[in-house]
Amino acid sequence: MTIRAPAVARLFYPDDPQQLHNEVQQLLAENPQQGARPKVLVVPHAGYPYSGPVAARAFNLLRPWAEQIERVVLLGPSHQVALSGLAL
Repeated sequence: MTIRAPAVARLFYPDDPQQLHNEVQQLLAENPQQGARPKVLVVPHAGYPYSGPVAARAFNLLRPWAEQIERVVLLGPSHQVALSGLAL
C-alpha cells in the first residue's frame, strides 16, 4: 500500500499530528448533530477553517452507528494532478 504524503498540511489543517487530533476533536465536540441514519453523506473538504464545522456536523450524524459501519467510499476531485476519469 502506498501512503501519500499530505500535500497541504499547514495550509488547510495542522501539520502536527497531535494538534490535528486536538482540532478534529474540538470541531466534533463543538458541532453536535443528531438525526436519522444517513445512507450517504456529502461533506465539504475545504480547509478546516472554512468547512470544519459543517464537516463535523455531518460526521457526527454517524456516531450512533460507528460500530456498524463496514465500508466507506470516498469520492473527490483531484486538485493537484490531472487525471481522466475518477480516483477512488
